[in-house]
Amino acid sequence: LCVVPQILLNDAVTIPGITIPQVPIIKGDAKSLSIAAASVIAKVTRDRLMKEYDAVMPEYGFASHKGYGSATHIAAIKEYGPSAIHRTTFIKNFI
Repeated sequence: LCVVPQILLNDAVTIPGITIPQVPIIKGDAKSLSIAAASVIAKVTRDRLMKEYDAVMPEYGFASHKGYGSATHIAAIKEYGPSAIHRTTFIKNFI
C-alpha cells in the first residue's frame, strides 16, 4: 500500500509475519464496516479469479462453485487430484 496502515482490523484472525498492530475481531464483518467492505471485495475478487481458473482447468468446475466445497468440487478433486491452486488446508479433508 502507498499508505502504511497504523492498525489492522481482522475478521477473527491474526496474520503471522505482519509487524503492523492487529486487532482480531470475532464476527468482525458484522461489527466493522471496514471488515465488511473488505469481505465483499475479497469475495467478488475470488469469484472473478475462479472464472478465470475455470477457463484453464475446466475439469474442476470453478466457475460454478467458486472454490467452495460442493459435492461436484470434491468429486473433481478425488478424480483429478488437487490442482496447483488448491490449498492443502482445504483438500486435506478430501484426499
